[in-house]
Amino acid sequence: MQWTLSRILRSLLTLLLLASFTFFALSLSADPALQILGPDAQPEIVQAFKERWHLNDSLWQRYVTYIMGIIQLDFGLSYRTGAPAIDIVMTRLPATLALMIPTGIASLLIGIPVGIYAALRQGTRTDRLIMTASVVGFAVPNFLVGILLMYLFSVWLGWLTPSGIISWMSWIMPMITMVSAEAGIFARFTRSAMVEILSHPMLDTSLAGGLNEHQGLRHHVLPNALIPLLTLVGLFAGNLIGGAVITENIFAWPGLGRLLVESVAARDFAVVQIIVLLIGASMILINLLVDLSYGFIDPRIRDTRRISIKRNKVATA
Repeated sequence: MQWTLSRILRSLLTLLLLASFTFFALSLSADPALQILGPDAQPEIVQAFKERWHLNDSLWQRYVTYIMGIIQLDFGLSYRTGAPAIDIVMTRLPATLALMIPTGIASLLIGIPVGIYAALRQGTRTDRLIMTASVVGFAVPNFLVGILLMYLFSVWLGWLTPSGIISWMSWIMPMITMVSAEAGIFARFTRSAMVEILSHPMLDTSLAGGLNEHQGLRHHVLPNALIPLLTLVGLFAGNLIGGAVITENIFAWPGLGRLLVESVAARDFAVVQIIVLLIGASMILINLLVDLSYGFIDPRIRDTRRISIKRNKVATA
């Protein structure tokens, strides 16, 4: 329990640092009044805008107001529309989730089995072919894959619509764009973890004890290979979100990624801040859940944490 509370407190501190960094980076980058109204705006209009949005207050006053607003779940109003920033973000969130969830599931369902298959055929032509395809998949940038798919299926063949959400076929190109990279990463990482476990003496011991090869893989190889894969899942969330920002702008997908780019260009700070916080909170929560799951998968990690806590108590006594 003490270790869990410590991790939760660290996660909250990380979120506070992220919120602070976002605020100062946006506040010091440019004057939102001039960015929105334009450099030719009359001085009295600019002054009225600053008074309306409290931009004449000192930086630290605005920072304290911003942090207190987050604590109270008040994320401010959009500079462009005057509507609550949280409402604008929530209207775009379903489209992003509708793209990211199936993309994440497809990446796991393709990458992990392919990596296992390659590890079981280590050194063969099949293994080399799978690893080559994986390297190409995550080495080619998402924007290039998206443009090539759009040219092939929309411009040349005319099979798919190039942008927006029209039907279920609108998911094909965006998902391929992101899955090609993420599945390749999972395939390579799974293969590396499996190859390392397959060479461990414990597998020979289990087979000598009467288990067949299938049972040895299920009871010894896969559980031990799952631990490094969980670490990759935490990083996978960040890659998926970053890929969504690029992919949504390529295919004009009406999600958070496209809204983020539009808001940054328009200096709509309140919307940018809440999107960054939402992305950061999602990554922090996923990594926290990954850390907590280690102890359930491998009892040795749970026992090590308990011993470490006891030693700390003895040292401070």
